[in-house]
Amino acid sequence: MESLEAAVEAAWAAIDRERSYVTELTQKMIRIPSVNPKFLKDPIQNREDAVQDLIEPTLKSLGMAIDRWDVFPGRPNVVGQLAGSEKRSLLLCGHIDVVPIGERSAWTMDPFGAEIKDGRLYGRGAIDMKSGLAAAIAAVRGIKAAGIELDGRVSIHSVIDEEAGGFGAIDAVKRGHLAKAAIITEPSWGNILVSEGGLEWIRVTITGRQGHSAWRYNEIWPQRDEPDRPARAVNAIDIAARFLDALRHFESSRCRYRQHPLLPPGMNTINVGAMRAGAGLGRDGLPLVMTNPAIIPDVAVIDLDYKFLPNQAKEDVRSEFEAFVHHFCQQDLWLQQNPIKIYWELSGLHFPPMNTSSDHPIAQSLFKRRVQLGGEPKITGFIAVADCAHYAGAGVDSMIYGASGDGLHSSDEYVVIASLEETTKTLAAGIIDWCGIR
Repeated sequence: MESLEAAVEAAWAAIDRERSYVTELTQKMIRIPSVNPKFLKDPIQNREDAVQDLIEPTLKSLGMAIDRWDVFPGRPNVVGQLAGSEKRSLLLCGHIDVVPIGERSAWTMDPFGAEIKDGRLYGRGAIDMKSGLAAAIAAVRGIKAAGIELDGRVSIHSVIDEEAGGFGAIDAVKRGHLAKAAIITEPSWGNILVSEGGLEWIRVTITGRQGHSAWRYNEIWPQRDEPDRPARAVNAIDIAARFLDALRHFESSRCRYRQHPLLPPGMNTINVGAMRAGAGLGRDGLPLVMTNPAIIPDVAVIDLDYKFLPNQAKEDVRSEFEAFVHHFCQQDLWLQQNPIKIYWELSGLHFPPMNTSSDHPIAQSLFKRRVQLGGEPKITGFIAVADCAHYAGAGVDSMIYGASGDGLHSSDEYVVIASLEETTKTLAAGIIDWCGIR
């Protein structure tokens, strides 16, 4: 234990000697715009490859072996690795893609200027999460500068596409870049986040029968089924309205009766994010005509953002929702014959849950070390989703730990420099505590 404590003190001293390193590295990354091209196509701002051109030699300078590959054309991941034992292996992960800046006029700072003011470093990606990746790199750099040789294998994952589903981390997992444990350095305001709910994107497609609006009475009011009666239309929007009402009650029930101790009650919501209805179903799964109210619509497509708890299994969640939809359909003669269709993993998106124990040695180490540095952390849960889900889904004990700031996905995004320096030292101590020293 004494040797570990001495190693931590040596690493902290090395980090303090070059205290500005982590801030300067964050600045360099912010000044290379790396907006995810799925949100905005602009060659000036879609420069993830240029950020990785910065990260790759930085990791090489630490003696790391490098694996670099394109997840999508021109959009590379970079993984750096220091050899060591698997028993105490650890990966630290950060994503380099950022969301668009939005309205430039809403910013009082240059979104890609990396300006410092009043102890804050501003810019797109400052807190979400180029500073987190910089802190992971600076932590390993401090350990190396102190002459410490770690026993466990350590790797740093610099990945793309987290903002659009995490396909960079997913690809890293597919290529076998795993470890016994993982720290994702997303902003956590100094808290240790060990649990995170799962997330499904679901498409629900309701099928009706198209008709002319003049004959709507034939659909909604009782009529004699005589030989000359027109075929009855079925308005898919009317069904969708009833379905959404039932879904709201279903959501309320699952939020009331199921909770997780580290997450706010009711976080397992079902968000109706998009609805498109009209006539005819196109090859893209959406209505062909959505601008003619003279047509009784035969298609309603509803896209859901469906959260579930960290201690729930994907299979159980899907089975439960399918049962709800089935029973809803059984209440309607038309839907009995034309049941609602469910499409899972819309846009390929699925986030497994993360449910690491609060007593995990890394969580306890991060807690202890941050207290030593003057913080008052909590071990708690994360209400959104991040790349930790994909590592947790592969069996890696995962958690989130990162700096403080504000403006993520908004204007005037910033990271608090003091918290970034503290995060670097806490990560360095956590790496030493978990990996051990030779």
